[in-house]
Amino acid sequence: MPSPKSLYGVHPAVAYQQSILENLKAKTGRSLAEWLAHAAKAAPKGADAKALVAWLRAEGLGGTQAGLVAERALALPDRHAFAEDTPEGYLRTAEAYVEALFAGKKAALRPLYDALLRRGLALGKDVMACPCKTFVPLYRRHVIAQLRPATLTRLDLGLALGDPAAIDDPSGRLLDTGGFAKGDRITHRIGIQSLEDIDAFVEAWMATAYQRNA
Repeated sequence: MPSPKSLYGVHPAVAYQQSILENLKAKTGRSLAEWLAHAAKAAPKGADAKALVAWLRAEGLGGTQAGLVAERALALPDRHAFAEDTPEGYLRTAEAYVEALFAGKKAALRPLYDALLRRGLALGKDVMACPCKTFVPLYRRHVIAQLRPATLTRLDLGLALGDPAAIDDPSGRLLDTGGFAKGDRITHRIGIQSLEDIDAFVEAWMATAYQRNA
């Protein structure tokens, strides 16, 4: 669960991995710590990630389980998108990701981000913001929107709106990202360059993205 002071929720990938690691003992007979100790003692010396995963699978782990244990056994610095596996650790990292996103010359975009984040979280109690290194996705059941610094003067609000052929926007502000054709969740974007850009038009399309993911 997020801390009371955090605006952010635990990213689904972290929660998923945490669940797998916490259930290792029940499902395999060894906890994560016990698997790491076993690998340190019995795995082939000098094994790389691929070889270690193969060995762990031969020892009885499933593919995802083996991958997670191998990553931790090898202490790979880029093992996944987050610096820490626990919900508490992720939330600390999430705050740091946002600070880095809007550091230096992009600091002028921070008020735009804060305003859009407030509106996104206000869509419903089931909306959760889960920062990554380069953008901040908003989830309901799935990703409904994302906030991303695009240039030094523009923040892009990405939206999951589905087939562009079904979208009617005479204003031309709602741009097709090409995501629908590629199977991406984010299919449209609106460029935000000032607080005045965050108007009824933007709020209406954010609400539409939220409702589509009921």
